[in-house]
Amino acid sequence: MPWRFPVLGRLRSREYVAILLGFAFTIFETLLTGIIRFLPKAVIQWFYDRSRSVFHLFVGPPIPKSDQARFADRIRRAKDFEQLCEIFGYTFEEHVILTKDGYLLGIHRLALKRGERRSRMGISTGKPVVYLHHGLLMNSEVWLCLTSPQRCIPFVLVELGFDVWLGNNRGNKYSKKSIHHDPNSRKFWNYSIDDFAWHDIPDSIDYILDVTGEESLSYIGFSQGTAQAFAALSIHPQLNEKVNVFIALAPAMSPAGLSAPIVDGLMKASPTLLYLIFGRKAILSSAPAWQSILYPPVFCSVITASLRWLFNWHSVNISTTQKLAAYAHLYSYTSVKSVVHWFQIMRNGKFQMYDDDVQPLMVARGNHRPSGVSSYAPARFPTRNIVTPIVLLYGDCDSLVDITQMLHELPGHTTATRLHGYEHLDILWGDNVHLDVIPHVVEALKNYCVGAERLSSMEPKLLNVSYAWEKTSSGYSTPADYMTDS
Repeated sequence: MPWRFPVLGRLRSREYVAILLGFAFTIFETLLTGIIRFLPKAVIQWFYDRSRSVFHLFVGPPIPKSDQARFADRIRRAKDFEQLCEIFGYTFEEHVILTKDGYLLGIHRLALKRGERRSRMGISTGKPVVYLHHGLLMNSEVWLCLTSPQRCIPFVLVELGFDVWLGNNRGNKYSKKSIHHDPNSRKFWNYSIDDFAWHDIPDSIDYILDVTGEESLSYIGFSQGTAQAFAALSIHPQLNEKVNVFIALAPAMSPAGLSAPIVDGLMKASPTLLYLIFGRKAILSSAPAWQSILYPPVFCSVITASLRWLFNWHSVNISTTQKLAAYAHLYSYTSVKSVVHWFQIMRNGKFQMYDDDVQPLMVARGNHRPSGVSSYAPARFPTRNIVTPIVLLYGDCDSLVDITQMLHELPGHTTATRLHGYEHLDILWGDNVHLDVIPHVVEALKNYCVGAERLSSMEPKLLNVSYAWEKTSSGYSTPADYMTDS
């Protein structure tokens, strides 16, 4: 009697192809990462130079760079949060939070305006507090890697008089440590959105409020940073008293899926296949290696093509120089499990907790139980229970946002603003975020944040304002003045 494989026997031919390609990619990724780790810098530079030569062979010889392009290069080359702050002339603080389950999270603080000085750091400033949190496969640098400070939400808020904090998820560039598990172990990477909601977000908020002495803060999330807040506020009723307003940029809750049919179909059929392809640690860990050997415009083109294929994003609202500056800071480590969690959400069309019960492929193929009643349902995040005021800012060209479904799952006091022609990343790095996004953020903060009267510069005319920084050869000097209504 021939051997039978209960799972593999139900795969379609294209699903076999996807799995084989996935294995091949993973093997290649592992080899590439290992080889580059031991290569001399001279060899890495050789590959970099060859990719540059190939690029100019197809697009033409290099042309002299403009001041804007040179400044974008400085942003691209900044190796960490500290160097990004130095470019724009801001002083920052770095804090470390110990979560209740033992992860150490790096968190950054911008408490001082340009040119402002304090003798003591790490204490209350008496200013209203804003907390910003990044999206999937990102870290706190994504908020700062813009080519002009007037489009940078943290810098604008600091100049308005806010005490700005920027969080990081466990496992990423600034939070790759635990008191219980080695980052090279599977146990370290055994986390999903559930863990962000149960620990990372509430523990970060508690720490910030303890340092600042404030009763509440304003939360601004981007993409998965909004999902983490939706989840955390829904399962921690007391947390709603600590967040005076939740501003969700490119909100994510239950995306319909990906634009690449073969990837979307395969992952929805069985999200746990990602474990077979990428293992159970960090996902896409070879990204820094690719970045080190590819000429920046080539790397930028790879990212652009990948985003178009996976999400149908064309990024026409983001300039080429901004892409070159920002894409270098786009990737940071996260667990394969957290990505599996997203595909479970997409598969079921519900903003649910991680499903530890492996569902067979036959469920996705339509062979349901005769009664139509399932024997098990993963717990949903009870998002309608959120009390905190919610302000959504979404792009009407964002393939990951189903605003009708989202509003159905959120409480009635939620407000939503549609941004015409915006995609997902546009809300972070678009050419006109200072005109289309930041004024809405400032208005929401003015309406809801506790102690808005402490912001002496928060005048009505600033709701549609663009800030003028004096540019120098080394970066930007102190903001010179406020420009009137745009």
